[in-house]
Amino acid sequence: MTSPIRSRLLGTGSFLPPRRLSNADLVAQLARDGVETSDDWIVERTGIRARHFADDGVKTSDLAFQASSKALQAAGLQPQDIDLIIVATSTPDMVFPSTACILQHKLSQTSPEAAGILGVPAFDVQAVCAGFVYALGVADAMLRAGSAKRALVVGAEVFSRLLDFSDRTTCVLFGDGAGAVVLEASDQPGGILATEMRADGRHVDILCVPGHVQNGNILGDPVLKMEGQAVFKLAVGVLEEAALKVLDKAGLQKTDIDWLVPHQANIRIIQSTARKLGLPMDKVVLTVQDHGNTSAASIPLALDTAVRAGRIQRGQRLMLEGVGGGFTWGAALIQY
Repeated sequence: MTSPIRSRLLGTGSFLPPRRLSNADLVAQLARDGVETSDDWIVERTGIRARHFADDGVKTSDLAFQASSKALQAAGLQPQDIDLIIVATSTPDMVFPSTACILQHKLSQTSPEAAGILGVPAFDVQAVCAGFVYALGVADAMLRAGSAKRALVVGAEVFSRLLDFSDRTTCVLFGDGAGAVVLEASDQPGGILATEMRADGRHVDILCVPGHVQNGNILGDPVLKMEGQAVFKLAVGVLEEAALKVLDKAGLQKTDIDWLVPHQANIRIIQSTARKLGLPMDKVVLTVQDHGNTSAASIPLALDTAVRAGRIQRGQRLMLEGVGGGFTWGAALIQY
């Protein structure tokens, strides 16, 4: 009897724009525009101490390219070894084509041989902060079905360009960055054990950017709007639900989790989720203090940070989970 095909994680990579803004930097910038806040206020409510912003002219695909290159290097592969590209983003370079196609083109130019990546399917997934989990679930399904052998899955955002810097309740929360993983179809034990993706469109208004393009003009409001308390209340409940679902699918228990790698939105949400799963905070990967909320990039950024620090080891079980506008949420259980 042949073993089932699973998606094994071969390598991780991440990239942050060089421009780092501490809370003090951002507070000073906001004060010049008459917006009052403080380092203590930000840290107490969010746990965030710094974030990275991309410079003008730097695009989401640029960040995705850097993270993808590092993930490929970690996997010991070249661009031409990839036959599926999925990018999770809410801040694409263009309305269309997809950022994944733009990333494909950039990867194809790294060497004459890299042109072999041209022609493989490439597309974006839009599930906001849950986007990476969604992209991972789609890639896993395609690899299991035999539609691809090796997938590049990326979360990349330039979220700073969606912020209203007159609203201190939202502009202090977000940052820019990218993270990537390389998956390979394998009949070896481990890999992605289970995934769960959910959405509830009744809550579209509590976290959204309600602007759109029409006839060459921006209609509506093209900056982020969030009802913080409503998001918090929903997030805590659905994240626990998603985690329990994937554990049940994999036939495992809470005690089988070695690391929680959560979406890095808010330290209070992360602490609450860890508590519900019975995990001490020293088993939780935390980067929110250094990166802020990088939306679809936050989970792969955190994952790569912990892998490269040597904290996450081969054979350990990781619970990845995220929640975002839509309202979308999901989880993935991986044996690294």
